[in-house]
Amino acid sequence: MIKAVIISDTNKKSLTIKKFLIKKIKTNLIKRSNLVIIIGGDGFMLKTLKKNKKSSNLFYGINSGNYGFLMNKFSRKNIIKNLSKAKMIKISPLEMKVNSKNRTKKSLAINEVSILRQSRQAASISIKNGSGYIIRKLISDGVLVSTPAGSTAYNMSVHGPILSLNSKKISIAPISAFRPRRWRGKIVSDKSKIIIKNLNPKKRPISAVADNIEVRNARTIHIKINHKIRFNLLYDKNRSLQKKIKLEQLRKET
Repeated sequence: MIKAVIISDTNKKSLTIKKFLIKKIKTNLIKRSNLVIIIGGDGFMLKTLKKNKKSSNLFYGINSGNYGFLMNKFSRKNIIKNLSKAKMIKISPLEMKVNSKNRTKKSLAINEVSILRQSRQAASISIKNGSGYIIRKLISDGVLVSTPAGSTAYNMSVHGPILSLNSKKISIAPISAFRPRRWRGKIVSDKSKIIIKNLNPKKRPISAVADNIEVRNARTIHIKINHKIRFNLLYDKNRSLQKKIKLEQLRKET
């Protein structure tokens, strides 16, 4: 009998599901090894995955939060069957390296890196892909750099493009662009090395946020996909991450 590791958030609903699963797994065979069950919302899932970035385990998320885009729906009746038959997808995170006045900090982002104005003044930034400019000067509330998995999150709220999971692309989307007002962003290869520079750090400070990890007073931000890290995520047959993304694409078009 295969034993699964269960990692749960501390809210009442998560703990109730965890208690049920512990009893269920004791008396049922799960036909897969290296299984980690994560019970919580999207935020808890992201946090747990990052803590296990060097792991080759299979991660099955059960939603006990609100939307739960990265999670599976909990079914008391079918949970053992779902755990045994769930299909695996692999995703790689963005790696953010931020240079501020006194330090350099690295963080991972599974959904997106958000560059945000830090004061009442709009941000003034340049964006490069390697040595070439994507845009020489953007004045806006900020910009988002999103993975395909994260393109339906904050990126969609700022009208960024929804990317297919196998697209091998990254989305760069402005937040409330002021100049140039009509700039709608850019879709680039997942091999790109994005460099975002604050053009006026004294008057227009910015922060850089990798999912939920913030670095304030950022001067230069380097962003790329870390292809060496691959998270193995499990999804129920009819609720795969690919299907969820496709549904969001269809909703956007209607």
